[in-house]
Amino acid sequence: MARPIVKIAKPVLTPAEQESQKLDQIKTEAAQNAEGILDTIKLLQELHASGILETVQALVEAKEQVAKIALGQLTRPPVTNTLNNAMAVAEAVSDIDPATTKKLVSSLTHGLQKAEEGLQKDQKVGLLDLYKAMNDPDINRAIGFGLNLLKGMGQSLKK
Repeated sequence: MARPIVKIAKPVLTPAEQESQKLDQIKTEAAQNAEGILDTIKLLQELHASGILETVQALVEAKEQVAKIALGQLTRPPVTNTLNNAMAVAEAVSDIDPATTKKLVSSLTHGLQKAEEGLQKDQKVGLLDLYKAMNDPDINRAIGFGLNLLKGMGQSLKK
């Protein structure tokens, strides 16, 4: 009976054979991706011709200084305030029903159009006009909305 195989000998390649295999693999990959490689070469030529390639190279070489400058700019109080405000606005907007936002923006747009028309007429508004306007259901609705908005803001400001 034959003895069991306990050791598997892997072929050991010489450095020259390893290099030859790598070159063959590169040739195969290049042949399969010739169009992409040619496009990449054209892109690099355009970047070089326009001077962008040198700029990118300089940025990469000076990455530590560029990172320090970028971090210095990002940690300035105006930038951090802007980011904090943007996050607070995003959080507040996420709590609002999109249908309400759409209705409010649409109403604001229509109101701005009416205001522009009023500016074109250039009419003087007196106290009697204001009193009559209070009886207009559209104006009364807007004033009520504004008053309720102010009430809600006041309640939240108290907290």
